[in-house]
Amino acid sequence: MRSGRRGSVRVLITGAGGQLGLDLLDVFEDAVGLTRDDLDVSDEPAVRRAVEDIGPDVVVNAAAVTDVDGCEADPDRAHAVNALGPWWLARACRDTGAALVTVSTDYVFDGTSPGERGYVETDVTRPLSAYGRSKLAGEHLVRDTLPAHYVVRTSWLFGARGGNFVRTMLRVGRERGAAHVVDDQVGSPTSTRDLAGAIREIAVSGRFGTYHRTNGGRCSRLELAAAVFELAGLEVDLQSMGSGELERPAQRPAFSVLDNRHAELAGLRRLPDWRDALTRMLDELGELAPPTDQQTAEGT
Repeated sequence: MRSGRRGSVRVLITGAGGQLGLDLLDVFEDAVGLTRDDLDVSDEPAVRRAVEDIGPDVVVNAAAVTDVDGCEADPDRAHAVNALGPWWLARACRDTGAALVTVSTDYVFDGTSPGERGYVETDVTRPLSAYGRSKLAGEHLVRDTLPAHYVVRTSWLFGARGGNFVRTMLRVGRERGAAHVVDDQVGSPTSTRDLAGAIREIAVSGRFGTYHRTNGGRCSRLELAAAVFELAGLEVDLQSMGSGELERPAQRPAFSVLDNRHAELAGLRRLPDWRDALTRMLDELGELAPPTDQQTAEGT
């Protein structure tokens, strides 16, 4: 069990050992964090005991099975954690008077958003994978059970702690000096640090509902990898490839940019551009390349 700083609102964070959970502990005051070892959210009696014993005002659910291909291989486990877990939490919150924030995903969409606009919160969902279906089921169960809920969809998470695409690219770039990355998946890379702050803002707003919360801008996986190598000062032979060449079990949406419309209408702050967030993360890791003489002279 991990604890945050003292404060007036009692917050319980599930999945507190993951990259998002760790950042949530940094931004919430008086947070009680339960890791996967502390609490399996698919265990309904354990969930009820934890919520009743801790007595939170708000539960933030960051617990999830996020291995997309692993969910395809074991959809029952994905459903138990990603769908039933939020449901058990919602039922416990309903009975104790707590609100619930549950984190969902861009993978609830099929990647065929009309035109070039991002998906808004009211767009039709049509997940392509067991992972996406399990997360969407969790959304529905929470909405049907607990009026005092916030469903927060996000995408392409990266943070200084835990495994993610950015850290994988850093490792591959340093170890191999070459990388093949898909160029036909476009999304909104999002910093777990920025997302944690956005979740805190939502959780105390009292404006229940569904929100998309991502960093600004969009890019392909290939463009994200290129930015990582550029900012880290790594010389890497970066080659593009199609998603079909990977032969992965789970299909990914080709276009999953999320439009943060509800957050903007609610007057919530806009998150910085993904490249700004990436620069801050690499700086935190000590991976940001020093500016060149030309950049210093130009003040960039």
